[in-house]
Amino acid sequence: MCFWLLLQIYPSNLRQVLCSRVTYNTVLHPSYLQRFFSFIRFLKDRYNLTLPSENSRHIQYVLYGMDFFGLFFCSCKAILSLLLTGDGMNAYMAYKVSTQTSLTMFRSKTFTVRRRFSDFLGLFEKLSEKHSQNGYIIPPPPEKSILGMTKVKVGKEDPSSAEFVERRRAALERYLQRVVCHPSLLQDPDVREFLEKEELPRAVSTQALSGAGFLKMLNKATDAVSKMTIKMNEQDVWFDEKIQDVENEEQHLRKLHVMVESLVNHRKELSGNTAVFAKSVAMLGSSEDNTALSRALSQLAEVEDRIEQLHQEQASNDFFTFSELLADYIRLLGAVRGCFDQRMKAWQRWQDAENMLQKKRETEAKLLWANKPDKLQQAKDEIAEWEAKVTQYERDFERISATVRKEVIRFDKEKARDFKRQIIKYLESVLHSQQQMIKYWEAFLPEAKAIA
Repeated sequence: MCFWLLLQIYPSNLRQVLCSRVTYNTVLHPSYLQRFFSFIRFLKDRYNLTLPSENSRHIQYVLYGMDFFGLFFCSCKAILSLLLTGDGMNAYMAYKVSTQTSLTMFRSKTFTVRRRFSDFLGLFEKLSEKHSQNGYIIPPPPEKSILGMTKVKVGKEDPSSAEFVERRRAALERYLQRVVCHPSLLQDPDVREFLEKEELPRAVSTQALSGAGFLKMLNKATDAVSKMTIKMNEQDVWFDEKIQDVENEEQHLRKLHVMVESLVNHRKELSGNTAVFAKSVAMLGSSEDNTALSRALSQLAEVEDRIEQLHQEQASNDFFTFSELLADYIRLLGAVRGCFDQRMKAWQRWQDAENMLQKKRETEAKLLWANKPDKLQQAKDEIAEWEAKVTQYERDFERISATVRKEVIRFDKEKARDFKRQIIKYLESVLHSQQQMIKYWEAFLPEAKAIA
């Protein structure tokens, strides 16, 4: 149905894209082929297009067209439920990860494993180590919170602890869903192992006070210094504009996130004040001698109790629907900046090789001038070596640039889709809350008019 609707909207564009032979170097997992060729047959019948047969070894332009219109579908869904284990300071949170998929690369269609928070961080570290250097956007998990976990361990009945627990569970679920919906990351053996394997080795590199954790902090500081010292001569206007757009968007999202957090706190405060007001009105009604007035005050107290619940629910909706969306995309924009940084490193590696090659050529020229044939062959060999490196590093830069461009375009599409869905959900919750409030006041109005 998704394919059909998009074809109704974009038939001419799709025909043009599908009929243009644009090479698309993506290795498609065999589990996609059955659905893919069903789509091929549909296109042949629908638009009389000449498309690759099912025996084609190199599938190029149809895949490009599918990716151009965002038709790659997520055939794997992971759902998290909380398992709180232990008591007191020995307590820890584990998560039951239930996966449903139609991909044949997994052992079954549904499976469940148990994971701790450090396992999610470990998965992120593995994916970052393997894929970030190639220009891929690696979805980041939620940050560690020592204060939040301490509250959970010492005060399980604290409302803020319950909010923290649900906040982390939902954030981890969204993080994992973004990973399995990424067409390249889903193929990674570590992702499949995370979803399927019963027990995982403990991820020690994720501990903040470990040697590996200290080394990561040191590497981040080194990268920050390198970014300040490297001045890239950007030749591609698209990248120059996108980098500026990402920086501006991150700033605006951070400001908006602060405002939404303030709105959430305001609604919570309003909910608490409404509860106090309802209690005061109820006490006044119980002490009132006038029967009609007493009944009206009691009804008013009940209405205020219901409205207090509405404010509480709306505060929760504001937080989980809107505030968490902004927090997710602040982290994701950091990952986008990270892929731009990887491209800059590839460019710097290429430029360093160019400079070294120039030095080697200058050395050769000096040897020729000084008439030292015994060292000349070695100089020629070094020049040939660095020429090969320059060629390879230039290809690496072009490959990473193409990957980053594709990743940012995919990110922009997902961001627009996520914001649309969550904003509509937020507006619907606000509308429902206001409608309920109107209903409560309309029901109370006859009681107020009946006061004699």
